[in-house]
Formats: sequence, C-alpha cells, structure tokens
Amino acid sequence: MEDNNNNIYTPTDMDSFVSNQTRQTPKRPAFKMGLFFNPFNNLLCILLGISFTVWFTLLLVFIIVPAIFGVSFGIRRLYMKTLLKVFKWATLRLERGAKEKNHLLYKPYSNAIIAREPTSLEEEIKEIRRSGSNRDLDSASEFEMSDIFYFARRGVESIMDDEVTKRFSAEELQSWNLLTRSNYNFHYISLRLTVLWGLGLFIRYGFLLPLRVTLAFTGVGLLVFLTSIVGLLPNGRVKNFLSEKVHLMCYRICVRALTAIITYHDCENKPKNGGICVANHTSPIDVIILASDGCYAMVGQIHGGLMGVIQRSMVKACPHIWFERSEVKDRHLVAKRLSDHAEDKSKLPILIFPEGTCINNTSVMMFKKGSFEIGSKVYPVAIKYDPRFGDAFWNSSKYGMVNYLLRMMSSWAIVCSVWYLPPMCREEGEDAVQFANRVKAAIARQGGLVDLLWDGGLKRGKVKDTFKEEQQKLYSKILVGAQEDRSRS
Repeated sequence: MEDNNNNIYTPTDMDSFVSNQTRQTPKRPAFKMGLFFNPFNNLLCILLGISFTVWFTLLLVFIIVPAIFGVSFGIRRLYMKTLLKVFKWATLRLERGAKEKNHLLYKPYSNAIIAREPTSLEEEIKEIRRSGSNRDLDSASEFEMSDIFYFARRGVESIMDDEVTKRFSAEELQSWNLLTRSNYNFHYISLRLTVLWGLGLFIRYGFLLPLRVTLAFTGVGLLVFLTSIVGLLPNGRVKNFLSEKVHLMCYRICVRALTAIITYHDCENKPKNGGICVANHTSPIDVIILASDGCYAMVGQIHGGLMGVIQRSMVKACPHIWFERSEVKDRHLVAKRLSDHAEDKSKLPILIFPEGTCINNTSVMMFKKGSFEIGSKVYPVAIKYDPRFGDAFWNSSKYGMVNYLLRMMSSWAIVCSVWYLPPMCREEGEDAVQFANRVKAAIARQGGLVDLLWDGGLKRGKVKDTFKEEQQKLYSKILVGAQEDRSRS
C-alpha cells in the first residue's frame, strides 16, 4: 500500500499504526464525566478543609491554649447557671403536670428505711430484759432467752435496710435534670416539656458528645506523645518543670472533655512533695479532677493495651509507682516502695484512694490501713459531686468502663467541689487503724458525707469474721460485767 509520498507499507505496519492511534486517542465519555464531577469534588474538599480549620482553631483558642496557661473564659460557669434555670423550670412544670394527672413523680427514697435511735448494745439488751421480765435486773441470770430477740431484730433490719448495698447504687434525684436515666418514673406531661427533652437529647449526643470525644482523644494523645518526648531528657529541673506542665495541660484538656466545673477550696493546704494525698473515691475521674490542679505520683497495677501504653509513657517523665500483678498482694513490698518514695522530698506527693472501691458519693467507707502505716504526713482531700448535672458514680458491677465513659460524656456536665484539708500526722500511741479512721472522719465531715465503718470490699465479698467477733465481744463484756458486779456484792 502506498501513500502520497510513495511510501510503501506492509500489513504489519498498518496494524501497528492503527494500534498506536487507538492507544493515543482519549476516551471522550470518561473525559466529559471527569469534567462533570471535578467541581463538586473540589467544593467538597474546600468545605471539609474549612470545617477542619474552624474546628481546630476553636479547640486551640478556647480549650488547648487556656489549658496550657490554666485560665478559663467563664463559659462553663455561664453554661452551668443556664442549666440550673432550665432544670428549675422543667421541674416545676413536671410537678404541676404530675399533680394534675395524679402521677407518682418520684420514687420514695430515704437514707434510712428503719428509724433507729443511737443506743448501745448494753442499753438495748437491758431494755429488752426490762420489758420481758418483772424481776430485778441485778438478780438476773448471766443469759436470758430474751437476748436472742436483739440479734434477730438486728438481722432483719440489716436485710431490709442494708447500709452497705445502697452505697453502690445511684440516688434518685428530687428534681429532674432532663436526663431520662435520672427519673425512671417520668411520664408524658406536656408537649413543651417533651420538645425540651428532645432538644436536650440532640444537644448532648449531636454536639457535646462528638466535641468531648475529640477532646478526650486529644488530651490522651498529647499525654502519651509529650511525656514520651520529655522522658528522653536527662533527669533534672528542666525535665521536672516540663513534665509538670505537660501533665497539667493534658489533664485540663481531659477535664474539659467532661465539661467539668470544679471549685477548689483552701488551696493553701494543697499536698506538698514527700507527702501522701488521700481522698474519698467516687469515680475513676477523681484522678483527673485532682491532677488538673496539681501533679501527683500515681499508684496502681500495670495494665496492658491502651492503659499500658499510657502508663509506660507517663512513668518516663514522672516517677509514678506501678506494680506487677504478682507484687500487689505483697503488702511489705508495696509499703516499702511507698515509704521510699515519700521519704524523697524531691518527688511528687502520692495520690491514694484508701477505700479501694467507688462509693456513690453519699458516704465514706472504711480506709485501708496500708497507706497510714508509712508514717509520712497525710494530706486529706474531700471530693463532693453535684448529681443534678450528671451522676459521676461508677457502678463497676453494672457498667463497663467504655459504657461508663459514654454516660459521662453524654451528661450535661460534671460539677464538683474539692476541699484541701490541713495536713495530719500520726499521733503518739495511735495505731494505723485509728489514724485512718480519724482522717476518714475529717473527710466525711468536710464533704457532708456519712461516715461508715463498713469495708467497701463487701460489694463483692462476704463479711469478715472480725466483724462477727466484734459483736460477740461486746455481748460477752455485758455478761462478764454482770458476773463481776454480782461477785463484788
């Protein structure tokens, strides 16, 4: 085959030419579709970029920077006052509607189902004997069958009105905070109230929850990253200074992730280096509440997973005290490590929750004596949460950690007060148990909490034999005392 220039092409050359032209020719439909979608893709990218920039700028200006310098713009306080006004109106409207429709609005709740008078065992035994016998009490025998009624009555009262079990359940509020979980007897009252509840649901889950989750990941991520960087520095003042600033900044970001509004009282009594800070325990966030106002050396068991990563990064920048699982049960080893840390005045104060479990913020239960045997100065701290904005109590037997954090982040806010009490030292002739009870009583009195002698471990365990033996000893003293009186006469 010839062209105009008299060039001769073979069939093979023609096939190659056609093939090359086919590969070089663009596909027109695909090109048109690309032109059709490109403007929308570019617009979407621009909008996403603007949204991310605005979001990051708001976080930086209103949360991260104030957290670095420890300042507040008062937005959370204004938010709390606004919520109180809304709660007041909603409660009044709810009570009025319930009264019109004869609905039971609140569960009958009382701290004591059975009315008890503060009397001793000896007085009650004598009263039972006096009412059941006409004989003179001085000539009574060592033991009377009527004494059994005292212990039987006490047993029935304990079953009906258990002082321990009700400390591990949330208390029903006497007002409604627009959270369905805070008022299980809620009924439909009016359209306005239902619309207000729906609006609150949208605000909490549509706006507050995503914001708080973002802040939580930001705070934890910065804590892991920055403490790992600070841990590379040599030990000295610069490292300690940077470690303190990093911890405070990250904990304050985490506090803002809960919209926590904290009021600190008597800051002149804040724990000092070389001491032990002990506080009542309501929630895992107690650590964040206290650490956002000062740095502490944490004490705990080594974990795996994400918690393990956080622990390993924290200990690089600050001398925290982590124990292996096998070491936790060795009381002497634990006491020695705590004592060695407390004796070093250059190290941060140790933060301990002697109750060993979370209580529902209505009482303080028995303090374990281990942290009071060291002999160091103890700095008591009382923490009291306001349940009107959200229940901070963690019922670990009912909710897992993820579920609990979701409930916290979907609440209105976490509002609490923290009191720093004057430091206390072990007095002469005072054992560790007496010292622990004295500190516990001071915390309960300051926080307006009920002081209980029961062990918080009863939430999952049985009553120890020592409690039973204590009642037996009290009763035996009555019998022995009566016998001694008769021998003297």
